[in-house]
Amino acid sequence: MIATTQGHLLNGRVRYAQPAQGFRSGIEPVLLAASIPALAGQRVLEGGTGAGAGLLCLLARVPGVSGVGIELDPGYADMARANGLNRHADDGPTAMTVMTGDISIVQPDGVFDHAFANPPYHPATGTASPNAVLARAKQAPADLLTCWAAALARPLRARGTLTFILPAASLAGCLDAMAAAGCSAAAILPLWPKAETQAKLTIVRGVKGGRGKLRLLPGLVLHEADGRFTPAADAILRGVEPLNY
Repeated sequence: MIATTQGHLLNGRVRYAQPAQGFRSGIEPVLLAASIPALAGQRVLEGGTGAGAGLLCLLARVPGVSGVGIELDPGYADMARANGLNRHADDGPTAMTVMTGDISIVQPDGVFDHAFANPPYHPATGTASPNAVLARAKQAPADLLTCWAAALARPLRARGTLTFILPAASLAGCLDAMAAAGCSAAAILPLWPKAETQAKLTIVRGVKGGRGKLRLLPGLVLHEADGRFTPAADAILRGVEPLNY
């Protein structure tokens, strides 16, 4: 059994168990969930669900959405299922299913309106973490983005969206992977740690069968010079403002 601690997101609206050691959620799943243009009644698929932070944030933001997650590690998958069952009563009934298995093999039923992921992105070189789960969550083989984009795009409806959050250094590979999966990138949103600094993370959205021009957006500045979240970032991370683009 995995030892857990309690985490909270969206200013306490989302409370969930996460591993005491190993991969722990940061702000990425909150920002990613805020960027998904889901509406009530739609179905959303997440790859690499982990303990469920991304789907939990999305369900808290958009009541009436149905979410399915795919998670390779059985312990994390069980944790995500339990977190889905333990959602706050005022957030409505649980509409979250978690499947255990390899994203390239697991085949979720039905058609989805949106798919998203915060994929592993560190190159699988050098010394891996002695924690096997942590190593899998962070280190990526060379073809990972191609594999994940294809798997997540497959059950999407026409004009459905595919969204990744990943380092700026992985952007070129992400664009190629989305194009190969038939979800040409439609928009890139840089996430600036502070004003006048280089973006470390980007959110990339593709559209299945889309033919529009790629847009590079102004992006979001996360922190003030003193380290506090900017008002725009705070409204997304602590409130329920969407990350519109």
